[in-house]
Amino acid sequence: MKHILTFLFSLMVVGSSATPIDGLLERIDGGASKKFKIELTTTKAKHLTPDTQRDFFEISQAGKKIAIKANTWVNAAVGINWYLKYYCGIHLSWNQMQAKLPSILPKVEKPERHETDLTLRYDFNYCTFSYSMAFWDWQRWEREIDWMALHGVNLPLAIVGEECVWRNMLARLGYNEEEIGKFIAGPAFLAWWEMNNLEGWGGPLPRSWYTRQETLQKQILKRMREYGMHPVLPGYCGMMPHDAKERLGLNVTDGGLWNGYQRPANLLPTDPRFNEIATIYYQELTRLFGRSDYYSMDPFHESNDDSAIDYTEAGRQLMRAMKAVNPKAVWVIQGWTENPRPQMVDPMDAKDLLVLDLFSECRPMFGIPSIWQRKEGYKQHPWLFCLLENFGANVGLHGRMDQLLNNFQQATAPQLPCSKTLKGIGFTMEGSENNPVMFELMSELPWRNEHLTKEQWIKDYVFARYGVRDEKILEAWQILINSIYNCPLGNNQQGPHESIFCGRPTLNNFQASSWSKMRNYYDPDNTRLAAVLMAGVAERYRGNNNFEYDLVDMTRQALADQARVQYHRTIAAYKSFSRKQFEKEAERFMKMIYLQDRLLGTRSEFRLGHWTEAARRCGTSKAESDQYEWNARVQITTWGNRTCADEGGLRDYAHKEWQGLLKDFYAKRWDAYFKAMSKQMEQSTLPQPDMLGTGPNSNKTASELFAMALPQEVKLDWYAMEEPWTLQHNSYSAQPEGDIIAIVNEIIKFIEP
Repeated sequence: MKHILTFLFSLMVVGSSATPIDGLLERIDGGASKKFKIELTTTKAKHLTPDTQRDFFEISQAGKKIAIKANTWVNAAVGINWYLKYYCGIHLSWNQMQAKLPSILPKVEKPERHETDLTLRYDFNYCTFSYSMAFWDWQRWEREIDWMALHGVNLPLAIVGEECVWRNMLARLGYNEEEIGKFIAGPAFLAWWEMNNLEGWGGPLPRSWYTRQETLQKQILKRMREYGMHPVLPGYCGMMPHDAKERLGLNVTDGGLWNGYQRPANLLPTDPRFNEIATIYYQELTRLFGRSDYYSMDPFHESNDDSAIDYTEAGRQLMRAMKAVNPKAVWVIQGWTENPRPQMVDPMDAKDLLVLDLFSECRPMFGIPSIWQRKEGYKQHPWLFCLLENFGANVGLHGRMDQLLNNFQQATAPQLPCSKTLKGIGFTMEGSENNPVMFELMSELPWRNEHLTKEQWIKDYVFARYGVRDEKILEAWQILINSIYNCPLGNNQQGPHESIFCGRPTLNNFQASSWSKMRNYYDPDNTRLAAVLMAGVAERYRGNNNFEYDLVDMTRQALADQARVQYHRTIAAYKSFSRKQFEKEAERFMKMIYLQDRLLGTRSEFRLGHWTEAARRCGTSKAESDQYEWNARVQITTWGNRTCADEGGLRDYAHKEWQGLLKDFYAKRWDAYFKAMSKQMEQSTLPQPDMLGTGPNSNKTASELFAMALPQEVKLDWYAMEEPWTLQHNSYSAQPEGDIIAIVNEIIKFIEP
């Protein structure tokens, strides 16, 4: 018995000595931790502040093992990622977080060291937690935290379970379960509730949801802290239910409406109970999830200035409430439109605030010229250079490589004032799991001292991504980085070029959503040629997961771009009143939608089922699963109710080119539209009883008759067609189907000139 206890104790000691990097390596490939020697220069990473030490990692050979030396666990993970990419040709990203490492790892001939003084590296936008992560479980979150470590993230936003804090807080203020349910939003809309934009939409949340999210957040925070990351917890901004004035007698400002939804109220910092309510919030937050060194707060988000608000005092009170929890804590605030308001933050000490320059690759506010330029930047306050890249988690190839590189070089140029307060970088995408090339480039910028060009970098990326050096693949990528991945200065569109398939049909379709600000900037033949080049070598790389993912994504983009050309041919035939040609062109357009659906069905990442199945798995009963699936379906289509969809402008904001959604939602809209157009053309050829001037048009004016002579827009009640789909519960599978290369070749042949 004594021997057994001794053996068990020795196992516990061994287990307890394992590092977070050992766990990371084992999750990448079983046994991988035995192939690396990890050395940390300090046993405990220092507290991260804007004035923290210089970061580094070093790669070298240690006998048969690869030695990774670093000053934090996260930096060690960056070193591992660098080695895997540029020595082994192994790229770990959202579509592949596991790999089979060589039995004998490639040698490091001479030590390679990288250093950076950009020691704060942030991750996530509030929107990411709804557009991408709404239904993630611990297994998916574990992979994401590993991705974060490999890409240098040490300052992640951590807002899972914030609804649990609010539920407890409101209960202490006297709200009952029903009232709380009307305030807190559903799973797919929590981000906009958290950002003070709406109340209750998608709810009420079942009690089981709160239990699930509390447990999940504790797992997330535990792993983040094991890596030495510093989670950014949500702070208190003064948000209250819109009825707080009547319900609690509080001095609040009316939130008004946001895209047709009731916004929460703002509790004025001068209210005598502000300190009491802020204290309750932080008590509940700390009780559930502990204290933090960083708190995220974006007060008065996307709202006009209000003369009733003393912004200076608001900032002082918000800071005071946060500091009461942790005197060393730093307030993290988004640099977005009106925020941070100068009158709010100018009086604050530099050590107390950290600003996220949210859209640095397109609309920087940190000081260089742009439509959002602040000539003095953020003045004394530390800030992070951030990549937004994606809005609404839309599917599409997109990037601003030259702008990203140029703006980063300007931000770090020692002669510019803004460089003195720059402390790091951030990923601030609204949706993740897309365009891995852009996030890979961004993650490396702090670690590279050379003046980098996209043409130089892409050569090594191709090897890292696929493990091969193939001239045809490189040629395809060279086309892409000089076209669709190089959105130019002056083009301020939000995210990728939106697919023609995904918008409500009209005679002048361009962007799918009302917010994208799209402008054409590349020739659709560019993406077609890139897809042709990839398809030409596809058989050689059958089974290469990263290659097949990119092959599908590039071919999807090429087909969507050619469909836009086809759409214009179809509309031209209609306007020309060429009925037979119109039927032919419309039929070809519809075939392209169904081809796209088949193509995307070959990868689980592009299947609607991976979203709806995850939603349903969150439920503990059929009713709960149905509610979560409804949340999932609504968010990616109408986004809201009829008012929001038709008047608020949010319908199709989060549109997706996904298998299942294409054939059952988007195709149905286009089919109805083309049929209505065909019927209209047919009716226009029927004899009209106007021979004696007594018909329905006999009293029309000349201008009215002229307007009637023009092609008429078909009027359909789109919402009446869309809402029934959101209420359905037909099953969509996440399992891939079909031969990728065979379908790609079919599409390439279909879209060839």
